[in-house]
Amino acid sequence: MPKPPHQRMSSNRPQRSSGTSSSRSPRPASQGGAKPRKRTMSKSRRAMYRKRRLVFFGALLAFLIVCVLCVYSLIRGAVAAHDWIGVADRMAVSRSAAPAPPQKSKVKDCTAKNLQMTLTPAADVVPLGGSLEFTATMTYVGSDPAGCFVDGADDARVLVIKSGADTVWRSDACEATYRPLLMMEGVSDERKIVWDTVRSGGECKASAELPHVDRGSYTAQLVIDGDTHVESKPVAFTVG
Repeated sequence: MPKPPHQRMSSNRPQRSSGTSSSRSPRPASQGGAKPRKRTMSKSRRAMYRKRRLVFFGALLAFLIVCVLCVYSLIRGAVAAHDWIGVADRMAVSRSAAPAPPQKSKVKDCTAKNLQMTLTPAADVVPLGGSLEFTATMTYVGSDPAGCFVDGADDARVLVIKSGADTVWRSDACEATYRPLLMMEGVSDERKIVWDTVRSGGECKASAELPHVDRGSYTAQLVIDGDTHVESKPVAFTVG
């Protein structure tokens, strides 16, 4: 008898082996019990990472320093502003507490109508190279109860020595200390002036640095600087 069809068909198929096939790929080592290998970093890479860390921490340190300086500057600015405001307040208080300036005096300057000047030499003859003392006197001759004002310093009430039309010496060649005088009824001022028989120039110099005058006749006179009308009578003397 012929075999059933399903048995013939099954006879043509390859039979499945019950054992393990030799063509199956081996199991990866990672799935087994073996440990993975540790990766190593090259020296150049380690140096690069160290350099990056140094750059990062250096930039961070610089940033922190800038922040500290900014905060310090802000604090100092606030303190300075507070001090400036305090100074301004104190100045305002000082200005408000300061007394008002006194009013300018209404006393007029002395003129030829209310001031008389006289000049008296100690001698009529002075030796060559010697010295001659003069007495300069100013007297009030006005009638105003308020009197008049005059500067009695040697560069304001000036002694002038002349030889003919030639001006030999003036007491205002050097600056003198300011000497304000209030001239009133019954008031007079007397001042001694010494001339060392020298010729003065345009500069202030000591008498020892100036040349002596020659023998001859001279005149002396008092004048008020800036007012040619206020003057004394000239007096004559001789250097010889």
